[in-house]
Amino acid sequence: MSNEIGQKKKRKIKLTVVSTYHYVRLVARSLTFLVLLVYYVIYRLMGGDEIEQVIESHPAALIFIWAFFIVEMILRFFPSKFESPGCQKQFAKNYVKTGNTKIEIQDNNAVMLVALIWIAFNGVFGALHMQGILDDGIMILLCSFYSVCDMICILFFCPFQSWLLKNKCCCTCRIYNWDYAMMFTPLFFVQKSYTWSLLVISMALLARWEITFYKYPERFSETTNGYLHCQNCTEKLCTHKKQLKSLWQKIAEYTQERIKKLKL
Repeated sequence: MSNEIGQKKKRKIKLTVVSTYHYVRLVARSLTFLVLLVYYVIYRLMGGDEIEQVIESHPAALIFIWAFFIVEMILRFFPSKFESPGCQKQFAKNYVKTGNTKIEIQDNNAVMLVALIWIAFNGVFGALHMQGILDDGIMILLCSFYSVCDMICILFFCPFQSWLLKNKCCCTCRIYNWDYAMMFTPLFFVQKSYTWSLLVISMALLARWEITFYKYPERFSETTNGYLHCQNCTEKLCTHKKQLKSLWQKIAEYTQERIKKLKL
């Protein structure tokens, strides 16, 4: 009996292929951001080349990073077993009829609010850039920082989900495929061919998502699409997030107990 319980626990903590892919991307994007940040600090402190000049002076690295994101976005236009169900629900092959015809998308009402907040938030950085207060380097760093935050939202905590959209999980998220468009928003102000190409493809991905939603809303609703039901999820991030939350609670409880003992 104890062996069966132990095996169940092991199965619970095992990461799925999709989750593992998320972690790989988190590490890759974090390292990219740290390297760019170091170069920018060196430029500011020691008067070296600007960050975009440093990037352009290493064409192999530039092409690799550019191609990495381009390939990621292009793959989003097609069904994939390695991507989250959250972005895969748009495809006809992933539409599993439940027999229910009532479409319910709980987080749809907050979509416009999210868009307005994001545009206004980045508009501040854009205005500062146009005034010459922020340079292209900051906008590229901001973009790289967003790319790390994107993975943090998926793996650990998403403020849009918790505070605005109130969706059950990433699988049912109404704006899942907005991620690249939101990530590359600061690149609108960096007039380089490699930056604008990333922005254009990300906007095409967003347009494809929105057009699909308005043509086939039944694919995005858990009540009409069985693909979005928990038992069909290939990600299982909700279990992972619950484990992390439980861990933090245990750490907090332990800390409180230690503080109480020290006060005695």
